[in-house]
Amino acid sequence: MRISARVVGFTGAAAAAVMLASCSGGSGSTSSTPPSPTTPGTSTSTTAAAPQTAAVNPLTGAKPSNNKVVAVKIDDTANGRPQVGVDKADIVYIEQVEGGLTRLLAVFNSTLPTTVEAVRSTRAGDPEVLGQYGPVVYVASGGSHNPLAVLDHSNLSSDINDRGGPGFQRDPNRPAPYNLKANLSQIAKQLKGVKARNIGLTWSATIPNSPVGNGSIVRTTVGNTPVAFNWNSKLQRYVRIINGAVQHTASGTTIATPNVIVQFCSVTIYTKDRDVLGNPNYYTHTVGKGNVVVFRNGKAILGTWSRPKLSSPTAFTDRQGKAIPLTPGGAWVVL
Repeated sequence: MRISARVVGFTGAAAAAVMLASCSGGSGSTSSTPPSPTTPGTSTSTTAAAPQTAAVNPLTGAKPSNNKVVAVKIDDTANGRPQVGVDKADIVYIEQVEGGLTRLLAVFNSTLPTTVEAVRSTRAGDPEVLGQYGPVVYVASGGSHNPLAVLDHSNLSSDINDRGGPGFQRDPNRPAPYNLKANLSQIAKQLKGVKARNIGLTWSATIPNSPVGNGSIVRTTVGNTPVAFNWNSKLQRYVRIINGAVQHTASGTTIATPNVIVQFCSVTIYTKDRDVLGNPNYYTHTVGKGNVVVFRNGKAILGTWSRPKLSSPTAFTDRQGKAIPLTPGGAWVVL
């Protein structure tokens, strides 16, 4: 697997440094020992930190929410578009799956939509990504034996469609398996879960004094899938671009975010989970450390990320060791 990021406007030396450092962090093109079904990721710790009472929502930097945190696995292919409800998510992760494709892991808290579509199957790395959030509600359409076993040994409160979970419905206007809808408001009422807590993000409307470059264009690759965002000064957000076109939800809302975090992670082949064609899945390691480029306000900030164990928040720091603040309003994280 090749992951690259182009930061428009940086000097050649700085851009080259990011490229070299990020490409040395790990590759899915070589197999390594996959995590055990009962001990996913780098750490087995699931000790939850004490809930924080914050003046702002730690997932958005905006008004706090009394809702539970609900994470949903959403399709990210042409068959699953236009998506429904993804614009209501506070944090969205783009992660690699089998065949060089991507899927979304969308985290909702400020709003729990009555319809999110298209919900897809779980992957073994999802409990590791979500470990920093605590025992949140997790929604998926199903999964193969190993990812479901990993999920069952996590502390997530899961609602899985093929197990007869509540809150699911099929969309008669779309073909299966791209037609599963989830009612997050209903699901959250029926399952145990926790409210938003600190996951390492800091928020400020002021652009930091960190060294910044022109970050109006985000171009990177996850697996074999190009991922792109363009800064829109009118919206004051990065709009998602696929095949040169701005992306919209089924209701016509532009899919956009005030922050894009390109987080370079080690990615390894996960042979315990294969698709119907025999293609192995890929496991993205979000516990550890590596390089990061944070895009906000049309600027790009180089830095590093660090997450020492499963329950730890992910710290994003600039080259001076200072926390990189995000523009309030949520973020998309490109793993």
